Amino acid sequence: MSESSPILDRKLEMEIQLLSEKATLPTQGSAYAAGMDLYSAEDKTIPAQGRALVDLRLSIAVPAEHYGRIAPRSGLASKHGIQTGAGVIDSDYRGPVMVLLFNHSDVEFEGMAWQFLTVAQLKRVVLLVKHGDRIAQLILERISLPALRQVDTLPTTVRGAGGFGSTGGFGTAAKKHKLDHEAKPIS
Repeated sequence: MSESSPILDRKLEMEIQLLSEKATLPTQGSAYAAGMDLYSAEDKTIPAQGRALVDLRLSIAVPAEHYGRIAPRSGLASKHGIQTGAGVIDSDYRGPVMVLLFNHSDVEFEGMAWQFLTVAQLKRVVLLVKHGDRIAQLILERISLPALRQVDTLPTTVRGAGGFGSTGGFGTAAKKHKLDHEAKPIS
């Protein structure tokens, strides 16, 4: 994070150990970026509709009462279908950090060289994540763990046990929800 960032918390410090000369310290992409970009320390192919673990060759000491969340970079996700998985770094973990990348596209992902190829060439070329590519971002989040108390029943709510899709928000259900909740004139 840049020393001039307006969101820098000077009371909070995170130690990072580079495990290889190929490792790169995380960087903040802009003054108000929530995450720090993480860089690949190796070349790695991510097969179409597959996944790969990419080594960063660094270890992180996340501050107590926090965890590091490895999140996708928005451009890789929206333009190429590249997502991250299993991205939690606990504050007591000291091992090497790796990023699990999923390629949800129908072509193998190979870093940034693809942008100079035609569609026909792209379908035939095998590409890979390159050493030094920004592949994910690390977001530091504060955690709070509650004391657990087992009960026989839970307090009731208006929503109740309604699960996936129960609050509407799409298609016919959204229209019905809107009609049911429109303001009515006072008589």
